[in-house]
Formats: sequence, C-alpha cells, structure tokens
Amino acid sequence: MQAPPDPSAPPIVLTRRRINVIFSALLAGMLMAALDQTIVSTSMPTIVGELGGVSHMAWVTTAYLLATTLVMPVYGKFGDLWGRRTLFLVAIGLFTVASVGAALAPDFTWFVVWRGVQGLGGGGLMILSQAIIADIVPARERARYMGPIGALFGLSAVAGPLVGGFFTDSAALGWEWCFWINVPVGLGAFAIGWSALTLPRKRSTTPLDVAGIVALSATTTSLVLFTDLGGSDGWTDPLTLALAAAFVVSAVAFVLVERRAVEPIVPLTLFRNPTFVVATALGMAVGLGMFSAIAFMPTFLQMSSGLSAAGSGLLMLPMTAGIILTIQSSASLILKDGRYKRFTVAGVAVILATLVWMTTLSGGTSLWTIGAMFFTLGCGLGLIMQNVVLAAQNAVPAGQIGTATSTNNYFREVGATLGVAVFGTLFTTRLTDNLTGALTGNAEQAAAAGITSPDTLVPAAVDAAGEPLRTAIVDAYADSLAPVFWYLVPILAVALLLSFVLREIPLSEHAGMVARGEAVESEEELAALLRSGAHAAVPAPEPTLRDERDDRDDDALRV
Repeated sequence: MQAPPDPSAPPIVLTRRRINVIFSALLAGMLMAALDQTIVSTSMPTIVGELGGVSHMAWVTTAYLLATTLVMPVYGKFGDLWGRRTLFLVAIGLFTVASVGAALAPDFTWFVVWRGVQGLGGGGLMILSQAIIADIVPARERARYMGPIGALFGLSAVAGPLVGGFFTDSAALGWEWCFWINVPVGLGAFAIGWSALTLPRKRSTTPLDVAGIVALSATTTSLVLFTDLGGSDGWTDPLTLALAAAFVVSAVAFVLVERRAVEPIVPLTLFRNPTFVVATALGMAVGLGMFSAIAFMPTFLQMSSGLSAAGSGLLMLPMTAGIILTIQSSASLILKDGRYKRFTVAGVAVILATLVWMTTLSGGTSLWTIGAMFFTLGCGLGLIMQNVVLAAQNAVPAGQIGTATSTNNYFREVGATLGVAVFGTLFTTRLTDNLTGALTGNAEQAAAAGITSPDTLVPAAVDAAGEPLRTAIVDAYADSLAPVFWYLVPILAVALLLSFVLREIPLSEHAGMVARGEAVESEEELAALLRSGAHAAVPAPEPTLRDERDDRDDDALRV
C-alpha cells in the first residue's frame, strides 16, 4: 500500500519559493546525469580506440542504458513507499563514485563496468527528478517547468560534446577528464540536494517485492544481451538461443510474481489504463529512435569530415536549438489551454521524417545538411519528450506518480537500450566488414599509417592517412551507418498511428503531495489544519488505478 506521511510532522506548505528551491536541487542532479550522456559521445572514438574496443563500441552506451533501465522501477516504487530525498542523494553518490572509476579504468572491460555503475545512479536522478516535480507542481502548471528542463538538456547537449571534445583533443588532459569533471559537479549537486530538498518522510511496513525486482532484472538483461549477441554472434548461436529462452522464462515469471505481490514493483493494473499504455508505448518508440539516431553520429562525423571531437560536438548545436525552441513554445501553449496531444502527434511525425532523411547520409553529405537533420530531429524531440511523461503521470492517482513515472521511463529506456544494441550491432558488424575491406585494399598505406586493425582505429589516424585510404574508410562508415536508419522507420510509423489514439485527459489542478495529504498550497490552509488538529488524520489515497470513466465523462476527453 501507499506509505502515509509521518503523522508527527505537519504538511509542507508548497509556496512558490519552496517549489523553486526544490526545483533548483533537481536541476543540479539532472544536469549531472544529462551532461554525462552527451559528454562521452564525441570522446567515444578515442576512448574505444585507446582501450581496444572499437568492435564492441556499442557496449559503452548499452551498459549505461541497461543499468539505468534496470533501476528505474526500483527508484520509482521505493520513492512512493519511503520518500524520494534519501534515494536522490544516494543516486548522486553512486554516479560520482562511478565517474572516478571510469576515469581510472585500466582497460575497456573495466570502463564498461563503471559506465554501468554510472547508470545505476543516473537512472535514479532522472526518475526521481520527474516524480518530485509531479509531487510539488500540478499537472496543468507543470508546463512552466518544461522550459528550464528543456534548456538544461539543451545546455547539456551543447556543453557535453564541446567539453568532451576539448578534453579529448587536449594533450594535457585527455578523455579521462570527461569523467573527472563529474566529481565537482556531483559534490555540488549533493550539497544542494542535502540542503534544499525538503520533502516529507514516509513510513512503510510493506514487504519488498524482491522476487519482482529479480525477475524484472533478469528479463531486461536477457533481452538486451539477446539482441546484442544475436547480431554479432548469429541468431542461431547456442548462447543467443539460451538468452532468448531466458528472456521468455523470466518474463513469464515476472508476470506471475507481480500478480501475487503485495506491493508489486510494476503494478500490472497500470496496463489496464489505455492512456498510460499509449503514452508509454510512444515513449518506448521515441527512445528507440532518438538514441539510435544520435549515439553514433559523432563518430561518423569525426571519421567522415575530419572534424575534431570538439568540432563534431558543435554540430549538436542545431539539435539543441530545435529542442529548446519546441519544448518552450509547446510548454507555453499547454499552460494556456491544457492541451498536449497535438504536440505528441507532431513530434512523432517530425522524428519519423528526419529518420527517413538520415537514410540519405553519405561520405559527401555537407555539414550544413547534417546540421539541418539535427535541428529537425531536435524539433521533434522537444515536442514529445516531456509530454508523454505528463500524459502518463496525469492518467494515474497521486499515490502512484513515482511508479507511473518510472514505468513510463523504463519502457522508454528499454526502447533506447534495444535501439542502441540492435542498431549498434548492425552498424558495427557492417562497419567491421567494410573497414576490413578498406584496410585490405590499401594494406601498404594502412601499415605506413600505423593502422593495423579496425579495433584500434582512431579519428586522428584516419585524418593523417591520406588518399585513397582516407576516402575508403569514410565510405566504409557512411555505407555502414545510413542504411541502418531504415530499420527504425516502421517502428516510428507505428508510433505515429498510436499518437492519434492517445486520449487527452484534462490536466490535474493539484500537485501530487497535496492530493496525498502531504502538503498544502498556502499558509492559511496549514493554519486551519493546525487549529483543527486534522493534519495527522489526512488519509493517504488508496493505491487504485485512476479509471478515466469514474470521474470524467467521455465528453470531457479530447480524442
């Protein structure tokens, strides 16, 4: 059951000042997680080249996304049961320690391990931030906070690649500083969170759904490994088939366990709500397309255009501009009339069109054209990223905000993880074959340039190789990357159809904490409660799923 607030403490007063202070703590944590996801992108070619992992490049991103995905439901449920402040601080600590480990990694294997640990912290930062915002801000007013969040992610999208490129190109620093920089940022975020994150304590005697956590972890891990190894080792390889079997068994076990759990980690009743289901499916499809499209583009740009890591990072600026433009404009319109469905439809359509456009990439594609592609992709992402989460949160009762937020994000990250794994496998498999052919066809020139294997290829070596080897390598990258975008087009086409059937429920007028009796909206309300002695008797809502038909006539639903 939903844990009640501590009866010994009066409700928190959600003044505008308190909301802004809490929001500042959330921004500090989100900045650290968002910055890390982009700072590595421009450094990846050098990192994997120096650590000898070019053929396993996808694991740098997959490890982080897999770990993030695994812990999202855990953070969401635990936050609903015991409060979110301590969990938020733990997530910051995990992320900071893992950054030190990644900077000191002696080889590619250890680097991937520490990236996974980073994901354990990053998943908490993103989920808890979104859930806390829903706790303190009504759904109708939540749009006003989308602008700063969009600007933060825009700043990260710009600053991350630029800072990562600067460190990578610097002889005095090196790519390790992409992770060392997280230490002061993490310490600062922890200090702000410790002092500013004033949230109610909760008490819960509900037993942990340990079996559900284990089954969900096994399901997610086996699915991701199946897709990753299937593309590289073959779909009929014994290990691949074993992972497929493990996925089926663990998925069935998870459903059976959750049906019997007292407080399931992912309540199956969520999936009886059509609005939540559609919003979650849209998030999953967009996550697949978004991460797949941007994960390997900086690598392609460095190899094909001879750009430095910092130079390729500059080409993320158009995407950032698109995100900020559409997320702020859509947020202001939602704040006025409360309608959000139109933006989800438009966002999916724009992303779909951009992916089709990206299939035309070649070694001769101009930087202006690539910049326009990134801008268009950013416009689509800005229209949909926050709105699918808003729709999911608004479709459930206040007591399930954390669980709904984490489940929605979980499936988005599953899409992202699968996208990077499958897309990365297809890309690197084609790339390894194409690079082998390019190096074999120019063996003498490759040997003179010190390029002995595709696994140790770095952008600097390609730029210094000269012709015709350089053109052969650039063509190998282009011929490996562009065709793979076609695999994403059918998925986004289905998402576009789903966006039309998303039901637009009128946005809630009360913050989650107010609806749960943990907070009031003014000092006058608090004074009245204290005079009556009623604050200790404020009940927590039952953890039943909001049925759209119970309190809203069909006429009130915008379809």
